[in-house]
Amino acid sequence: MGLAKPGRLAYLLQVDQCPIYKWNSDPIEIYIRSNVPFIKGFLVDKAQSKHEARLQDDEQPELPSEGKPGRALRADALRNEDAILEAAKIVFVTAGVDAPVRDIAAKAGVGIGTLYRRFPKRSDLVAAVFRREVDACAAEAEKFAAAHSPGDALRLWLKRYTAFLATKKGLAVALFSGDPAFDALPAYFRERFEPCLARLLHTAATAGEIRTDIVPFDLLRGIGNLAATKGDDAQRHTQDMVNLLLDGLMYGARTKG
Repeated sequence: MGLAKPGRLAYLLQVDQCPIYKWNSDPIEIYIRSNVPFIKGFLVDKAQSKHEARLQDDEQPELPSEGKPGRALRADALRNEDAILEAAKIVFVTAGVDAPVRDIAAKAGVGIGTLYRRFPKRSDLVAAVFRREVDACAAEAEKFAAAHSPGDALRLWLKRYTAFLATKKGLAVALFSGDPAFDALPAYFRERFEPCLARLLHTAATAGEIRTDIVPFDLLRGIGNLAATKGDDAQRHTQDMVNLLLDGLMYGARTKG
């Protein structure tokens, strides 16, 4: 695509450390992505470009309240970020972390520019999805403990953890890729999951519902190994094996009487 076109070339935004420009005069606006030593063009229809312009205006951060440092995101920007992370989680499970970013933006109901403003690099998005899912799973432990008996709370949370691992499958390629951007994530996993599982195990053991010699990280790793099963029946097989594992923990407590 030639670059000798009439009209005004205007800077639009930054993507992966490369500026994006657009020709304002074209019937279909042409966005030019500059990535020295070459320049690549791609087309975006008018409706999307107008949507992007509106979002760019709408999502300017609010000024902070008095006494609060930094700039707070507006509520609509936070909703967009949450929608992007939820969409990315779903897309990563089915298509992997290399899925087209446009698919994630479309599923989230936002423009591609909005996604890149929130997460300039793919690794930023992958890490944010991982942390969000870890936090959500860890938070369930306290809720289960407050609403159920110790043994039931442990069983329910381990099933929730097993479901979390289904999301982690979509992220595994990135997490173990050697990319420095993901170096801190395994430690984050342990920091969030080990304490909440340790509390559930201690409470259940104190109540006499399970054996007392369980190491939290060993149990997390064991279920992780079970969840590595592949095939059409992998999810059912994993749940069956986790049920057997839990029954074994409880049987051990009964035999020690």
